[in-house]
Amino acid sequence: MYTLALRREFIARHFLIGGDWGPENFPNSHHYVLELRLKGPELDEHGYLCDLVEVEKWLNEKVAYFSEKMLNEMPEFHEINPSLEHFARILCTSLAEQIKSTAITGVTVILWENTSAWASFEINRY
Repeated sequence: MYTLALRREFIARHFLIGGDWGPENFPNSHHYVLELRLKGPELDEHGYLCDLVEVEKWLNEKVAYFSEKMLNEMPEFHEINPSLEHFARILCTSLAEQIKSTAITGVTVILWENTSAWASFEINRY
């Protein structure tokens, strides 16, 4: 199984809802590190898992969409807590929808909120 990974960093703001989360109940920003991992069992005739330029375009667009935004105000977070776990799922799902390559059998997003906390979400296509 081959794995291709790309990383991007961005800053976004949020505040948590529905509980006593201390300082996280108030607007704050995080320096997120997003790692996108694509998996597949076969390479194409050129020795590539997928078109890296195309995937980078989608990844850059997604990061730009969320960068410097208040997550609570975005439609993807309507009526849900903008937790790290939800954010990882939202990113993974939306990126997986754009990646149409049949060679890709797995898409994973690992999203770091700081140097010690991360969440991931994985989609397997079989």
